[in-house]
Amino acid sequence: MDDRRQTTDHGPQTTDHRPQTTDDVVLSVQDLHVSYGVIRALKGISFEVRRGEIVTLIGANGAGKSTTLRAISRLVPIQQGSILFEGVDLRAIPPHEVTAMGISHVPEGRGIFANLTVQENLKLATWGRKDPKEIQQAYERVFSLFPRLAERRNQLAGTLSGGEQQMLAVGRALMRGGRLMLLDEPSMGLAPVLVREIFDVLREINAAGTTILLVEQNAPGAETCPPGLRSGDRHHRPGGHVPGTDG
Repeated sequence: MDDRRQTTDHGPQTTDHRPQTTDDVVLSVQDLHVSYGVIRALKGISFEVRRGEIVTLIGANGAGKSTTLRAISRLVPIQQGSILFEGVDLRAIPPHEVTAMGISHVPEGRGIFANLTVQENLKLATWGRKDPKEIQQAYERVFSLFPRLAERRNQLAGTLSGGEQQMLAVGRALMRGGRLMLLDEPSMGLAPVLVREIFDVLREINAAGTTILLVEQNAPGAETCPPGLRSGDRHHRPGGHVPGTDG
């Protein structure tokens, strides 16, 4: 996949020689505006995520990256604009139904239950799933991708290391069985070797069919990011009234 996005003062520029169809678009965000009281967090960001991509939103603190993910998950109200997931308008859909539609969200700070075990955290993520065989397969997949979680399945989540807690957060998202995964700064606070390990697993998850939208303050660096993540996927910079610029 050779799809590079470069940001200039005039907005994003895309070079993409692949044939594109409407069916390729999993997520479409258009002219999105979100405010917290009098504070305008998003001022008209627009972007699309196509099936099978890993797309990164890049920007400094306050640029609106986390707000964008929260708006997609319907955790914050939208003032203006549209969010379409597989052609369905999400604006009137409550968060639990968004999850059931196939969107999983790994929030900033991981959002695990510290007083529950690894196994209990994963089990909570299976609500709404009825097929015991599919649930068992989900456990096996998580423990295959993250062997350390298998070793610590009976350990309280609050006693895990930062890297292990991030693995658990991603594992919970996998337990939901979604087709689109949103990740809010998965590298935050982690040593470079653990960042690379997390990104290696994200590439495996993506290769297995899950589309990924993640946010980071900076583009993953050469010392931490696997080659596939550096070379294949697109970057957006949210913020300001022109999509693709910080502001």
